[in-house]
Amino acid sequence: MMIRGVISLSVKFWSFAAIVALAAYLIGSVSFAVIVSRVGAQDDVRRHGSGNAGMTNILRNYGKKMAAFTALGDFGKGIVAVAVGRMIFTLAGITVLDGGYIAGFFVVLGHLFPLYFGFKGGKGVLTSLGVVLMLNWVVFALLVVLLLPVVFIVKIVSLTVIIGYILFPFFTLLINYIEGQPLLFNFAFALLMSCLGAFMHRENIKRLLAGTEYRFGQKKEG
Repeated sequence: MMIRGVISLSVKFWSFAAIVALAAYLIGSVSFAVIVSRVGAQDDVRRHGSGNAGMTNILRNYGKKMAAFTALGDFGKGIVAVAVGRMIFTLAGITVLDGGYIAGFFVVLGHLFPLYFGFKGGKGVLTSLGVVLMLNWVVFALLVVLLLPVVFIVKIVSLTVIIGYILFPFFTLLINYIEGQPLLFNFAFALLMSCLGAFMHRENIKRLLAGTEYRFGQKKEG
């Protein structure tokens, strides 16, 4: 009977985990950068600049107003996905583990490889921030307090973002330990999300190692 109960719980967990993953991925696939550029400029931002469907590329090509709408959408969908993931787990009666962490990883995955827009998206920084805020506001606050001085000291946004990805899983582990939350499960998904984000910044990492990464305030050649 005990074995049957464990199997039943496992099947239930993985079934609803799959539902959360799919829902979050579809939410993440709503690319606000592409939508904003198509509606506001009858264009596709991915044809310009870095080719990324993200707020920075929108700002460079279309200005602050369209960038603000993009930022709000990208940040907001991270919040919405985590809320949906938690709601699904709660309705399913799964309270031991946090469905928000599954949702957090898959909403970022959807942003990077959007189903509705040819699997070509952005780098997921703002969506990740929305996810982190919803998962644990203490972790979010720690990252903001530590990283804001860093970005103004080094003047390299990508380096600051990469440091954030490195710190996020370990801050998650620390705060979850203090709060008595599940450690391995939450840490694993936080680590997966950070690895995904770092992978999307691989070209930035190459430029950082070569000493050629852009510093804000620096004049670009040409």
